[in-house]
Amino acid sequence: MTTFSPGPSKVYDTLPGYLQDAYDAGILSASHRSADFMNLYKETETLMKEKLHMPDDYKLLFTSSATENWEIITQSVVQDASFHIFSGSFGKKWYEYAKYIESKTDLLKLDPNDTISVESLQVPNHCDLIAITQNETSNATQVSMDTIKAIGSKFPEKMIAVDTTSSMGGILLDFSAADIWYASVQKCFGLPAGLGVLILSPKAIQKAKDKGERGRYNSLNFMLENAENYQTHYTPNVFGIYLLNRVLQDIPEIQHIDEVIRTRMQQLEYAVAMTSQMSLLISNEAARSSTVLAVSGKEEFIKTVKKSAEQVGLQLGGGYGPLKATSFRIANFPAITDEEFQQLINFIKQY
Repeated sequence: MTTFSPGPSKVYDTLPGYLQDAYDAGILSASHRSADFMNLYKETETLMKEKLHMPDDYKLLFTSSATENWEIITQSVVQDASFHIFSGSFGKKWYEYAKYIESKTDLLKLDPNDTISVESLQVPNHCDLIAITQNETSNATQVSMDTIKAIGSKFPEKMIAVDTTSSMGGILLDFSAADIWYASVQKCFGLPAGLGVLILSPKAIQKAKDKGERGRYNSLNFMLENAENYQTHYTPNVFGIYLLNRVLQDIPEIQHIDEVIRTRMQQLEYAVAMTSQMSLLISNEAARSSTVLAVSGKEEFIKTVKKSAEQVGLQLGGGYGPLKATSFRIANFPAITDEEFQQLINFIKQY
């Protein structure tokens, strides 16, 4: 069964070999204070810079998941309040977690088919951080890099944090356009769940130090102090970090992956558009994700399509939240092979 679920999603076919190599190398029993782990951490950060074009002066941290970063950012970086821009369920959850910690947290809720109007965008003065859900997995929407850059240019005094849970490792991101980026590895990195990555600019690091928050288990200042020596403040998912390291070694530079992903998505969108009973959930191309496609239809039809797909060895991702019964989602992630992708296209063409 080939899964096209948007997460946890298909892992790279090379994973069994990585697992055996990790066991043989003894890394599964390595202490996070050992030279072996510190070398692994340092090499992984270097690979992020080489393969994903993370700036040299940005810092890579490891967390348990992308969602853990919601709390870390609010408790350790935000001085007064954050302003959240989103159109779907995961962006809303980030906002709700932040508001639980800081009651003055504010928001701009978009219609999924709308893009951000930077010219008319107003951010309250008391909000010192702008939180952007760049790729919303629940409804398959996306905020362009040009828009993120424009927001940064309009509000240079504010920090910008970006959720790229379903896009980091799949499309080219300009990390210099924002101060904080985060993701989980179970999507575009093609790995099992259980590891999050958090990327910080020097400006974000300094702001965390200025705030000086140290009262929690995952306080950012504790994390940063340990990261200076390529260690973690807690016993980390060493296996997950090793797997991320191996994937980064083997993948091409991100601009080449980006080209493949965008070409595939055009083919997928066209295949859906040519059917008689399927529709693209997001009709506005400018708001549509490059890594996750949402397809809508009548409830019984959607149920039939998903069942028929499983009969030929394809697992489609379910709709999310209120869209669950009338949509399904397709992950367009790098770990999916060309042959598997073509099998999906051929299946869709039947309709």
